[in-house]
Amino acid sequence: MEPSSDHEVPLPLTGVRLLVVEDDFLILLELESVLVAAGAEIVGACRTLKQALSCAEADGLAAAILDIRLGRETIAPAARRLKERGVPFLFYTGQGNTDPVRAEWPGCVLLHKPAEPRNIVAAVCELL
Repeated sequence: MEPSSDHEVPLPLTGVRLLVVEDDFLILLELESVLVAAGAEIVGACRTLKQALSCAEADGLAAAILDIRLGRETIAPAARRLKERGVPFLFYTGQGNTDPVRAEWPGCVLLHKPAEPRNIVAAVCELL
């Protein structure tokens, strides 16, 4: 006998509009999958700084997950724009705590790649 759908537990990120910026295609797909499974709506899944800057202007953004390094560029300009707009973000990166970009946001949550899906969802929930 299957459990009744009348008692479904709401997903932790239901209705949350997120921006995800990651230059590695497979990691980006994994992040999207994890976040959508938790109920989030992905407003932008970006692989370049140009895409990230464009998506950072989206209405109703609740939060963002940002890779620090996008090829030869850094995410700093998009992070600054998100901060100006009051959109919280976290860094999901393979870079260390000593990265110069990281120094600009010392209090920002830093998730090291690869992170467990539950830790990614929990970190986004903390931002909200």
